[in-house]
Amino acid sequence: MKKVLYPLSAILLLTFVFCMNPTAQKDSEDLLVKVYETSASGNQLQRLKNFTVADSSFTIKIDPTKKFQTITGFGGSFTEASAYLLNQLSKPNRGKILEAYFGETGARYSLTRTHMNSCDFSLSNYSYAPVADDKTLENFSIKEDQDDLIPMIKDAMAVSKEGFKILASPWTAPPWMKDNNDWRGGKLLPKYEDTWALFFSKYITAYQAEGIDIWGFTVENEPLGNDKNWESMHFSAAEMTAFVQEKLGPTLEAAGHDVKLLGYDQNRGDELKHWVDIMFADEASSKYYDGTAVHWYASTYDYFPASLRYAKEKAPDKYLIQSEGCVDSEVPKWKDDLWYWSKEATDWGWDWAPESDKHLHPKYAPANRYARDIIGCLNNYVDGWIDWNMVLDTQGGPNWFKNWCVAPVIVDPAKDEVYFTPLYYIMSHFSRYIRPGAQRIHFEHTDPELMVTAAENPDGTIVVVLFNEQSKVKNIKLTLGEKSTAISITGQAIQTVIIE
Repeated sequence: MKKVLYPLSAILLLTFVFCMNPTAQKDSEDLLVKVYETSASGNQLQRLKNFTVADSSFTIKIDPTKKFQTITGFGGSFTEASAYLLNQLSKPNRGKILEAYFGETGARYSLTRTHMNSCDFSLSNYSYAPVADDKTLENFSIKEDQDDLIPMIKDAMAVSKEGFKILASPWTAPPWMKDNNDWRGGKLLPKYEDTWALFFSKYITAYQAEGIDIWGFTVENEPLGNDKNWESMHFSAAEMTAFVQEKLGPTLEAAGHDVKLLGYDQNRGDELKHWVDIMFADEASSKYYDGTAVHWYASTYDYFPASLRYAKEKAPDKYLIQSEGCVDSEVPKWKDDLWYWSKEATDWGWDWAPESDKHLHPKYAPANRYARDIIGCLNNYVDGWIDWNMVLDTQGGPNWFKNWCVAPVIVDPAKDEVYFTPLYYIMSHFSRYIRPGAQRIHFEHTDPELMVTAAENPDGTIVVVLFNEQSKVKNIKLTLGEKSTAISITGQAIQTVIIE
């Protein structure tokens, strides 16, 4: 064989080109990922390994050098309804549900909520202070929770490897503390403000005695009220802020309780802007507030990004947590996955919202709503997202007011059967893989139909969540630095991509 001799100048030129073009020395498509998908076609956190490379791919570029809010967690709520139902199930099915929510093989919930006193998802109206005019709360007792709520929380704690935070919310003070002497509506009487502040402190101490730490409070669930419905109590933004500043904050501080206080705790939109203006008006008003809690019921599809960003700008170093959301005013569909992906669900506003607001309450697909809202919230500075009831029955209860709703897990106690709806798997796409302490990171993508969010976990893993609401498959080129890989997402699907 005859040797070919190249001049030195040619060798140097080839070397220069080779070094300046990384793809010449190494295939750039070497980003190692794990991909999990839940879809209308039947995937349930299914790991996908084989993807067809397509020339017409959309691109997603991940940039972990630009970081945003720190994630507090994701999870659901301990309610008397859920705890009561767990008590009706066989021990294996009870354990199966708790493992699915809190275990290492499950959703690994890290941020939860519970009610202080009764709520609509209780079996009856009750308070931990049933004796009227008991200003020093000598008769305070959490015995109402000892048969159901407390065992559920303790069992969840036993299953959870990393633990979880608990946010407690009162729906109302006991009627004897209110100006209408009723469970529903009314306002806290000024003469009982000190007693109501003490109530929070007593609650923390009582739960600590049970081995349960309370991480935080919302001051009042839905302070704008539900007069003719279930337990509620009214506050204006100024009234709540004065109560926190003058009574609740100092009382908890004097008792040595290290607990977070979140204000507002109702829907996003213009009301949220008004409340944060009052709550965070100055150093004095905001001293005891650790953040803001919001709900999603103002719309079945709009997550109100402008108001979320406004709230973050008013209090950039404080929490912004979605504390409640659910498919409300619906009886759950039993073992019918496709219903959860179909635009058939309605909400409270479908029947009687004002004409000017009806466009905010169309029929919707429950799976789409969860995926859209969580991604939309994360991309607009929300740092925690809490679902409502963890477990409900086939009627959407129990609920003393018959305010039927849907939960990610539905059970039939009479038959000892459990149904994990698609909503459970959608929650898991976030809670299982985006861990507390993660930071949301920057990304760019070229498909306006695709919803995307991304975060970097404390262990360095990067998580990208994609939601494809369209019916067609989308091909994607995912890039991180100089590395990339080709993936695809099924139509009507949510996908979590792990980059290690």
